[in-house]
Amino acid sequence: MTAIRKALDQFVETDIDDEVIIMRRDTGKLLTLPGTAAAIWRLIDGKRDRNAVIGALADAFEIEQAAIEPDVDEFLLQLRETGLLADG
Repeated sequence: MTAIRKALDQFVETDIDDEVIIMRRDTGKLLTLPGTAAAIWRLIDGKRDRNAVIGALADAFEIEQAAIEPDVDEFLLQLRETGLLADG
């Protein structure tokens, strides 16, 4: 599978406590990623594909991969629709 990449030119981000705060450069819109969403975001490093992200997340939270696949897929779709992930 293809590695998931962030659209780095579309946003700036910072960590505050356990959350990731993302600001779209073009709109100034803020997105707050707490908990699991922040963990997924941090796993998107341009080297891992979907399966690797799910595997790492399942290991970190000690949960079955099948149990989290739908939620991870939905979150990745939302990130794509928001323009925070690069095409490809």
